[in-house]
Amino acid sequence: MPGSRFGRQWIDEDMVELEVEICDGSSVFKNRIYVGHKQLRDAVAGLHTFKEHVYGGIFNLRFGEFGPEYASGAFDARLQFRRRGKIWLRVSAQSQFERFDEKDFAGEATLYLVSEPALLDQFVHDFRAMSLGESEQAALQAIDWN
Repeated sequence: MPGSRFGRQWIDEDMVELEVEICDGSSVFKNRIYVGHKQLRDAVAGLHTFKEHVYGGIFNLRFGEFGPEYASGAFDARLQFRRRGKIWLRVSAQSQFERFDEKDFAGEATLYLVSEPALLDQFVHDFRAMSLGESEQAALQAIDWN
């Protein structure tokens, strides 16, 4: 099913490891990222504010850093309210860098999705529960945009 899914893999006092899967209905990209607890709480607060900005609001949800200098993977989603109450998403992700043929490479993908306010509300609720350790996963479901 198209959308972005976050699944908590493990948690300790400092960090949470999330498995992230992005699907546009044709392509799927999956990676793992490490996120601090404060960053998760800040993301929940930012998403909660964004969902009230239905007339052109923009929000960037970003975890990890892109590039071989950083550990693990990265995730960056730009959410924007557009015409007719739809939310357009550009989601970029990068896996951990691995050695291949004497060079360091990482898998990368950029996918484009469309969602809607009711689905965003459910995602914010589930993402908050996951950040508090009350749930193992959260998903922002996408809709057909053709």
